[in-house]
Amino acid sequence: MLRLFLGLIVIALFVGCSSKKEQALLNSYKENIKYHKYLQQTEKAELSDANSSVAILTATYMYTPNFDKKDRRKEVFIVGVQFEEPEISTLIFDKKSISDDVNEYTLTLNGKKATKVVRLNKNDKRLKGISFITDWGKYYEVTFPHTGKRFSLVFENKMYGKGRLNFAKVAKFVYTKKGF
Repeated sequence: MLRLFLGLIVIALFVGCSSKKEQALLNSYKENIKYHKYLQQTEKAELSDANSSVAILTATYMYTPNFDKKDRRKEVFIVGVQFEEPEISTLIFDKKSISDDVNEYTLTLNGKKATKVVRLNKNDKRLKGISFITDWGKYYEVTFPHTGKRFSLVFENKMYGKGRLNFAKVAKFVYTKKGF
């Protein structure tokens, strides 16, 4: 009888200690699963002059995995860029057209230029669920030719250097060295 009573008390403690906040957290995650998926595929590059940011670029890789071994889909990114001087700075999606102008920035994928660039409005449905959306940024949907499983998006300026954003079609930890 004592064992039954202690067993019921233990069960009551486990049931009573399960958190309602935990369930609310899981519900919140389920509601925003698209946001969290895109957040995993988002990288940021910052070009700076001494201690001041000159340009910040965020890129979200819009890849949906499939099991087709001959997948030749193009690489699509949602790119957001904020410049310190937005009225004179420009983002060029073709590395060959960069001049010596300090206000020109280029964006390439493994040295290749974009095949399609679409400027997005702040209320565009493609920006829904994307992290780091600000009122002062400019946003683009940028399409590049198909590449391999790992690739780098390079954000570059003649004066301020380059920022490299590394992406992969599988989890990035697959390509890291083992700890042991």
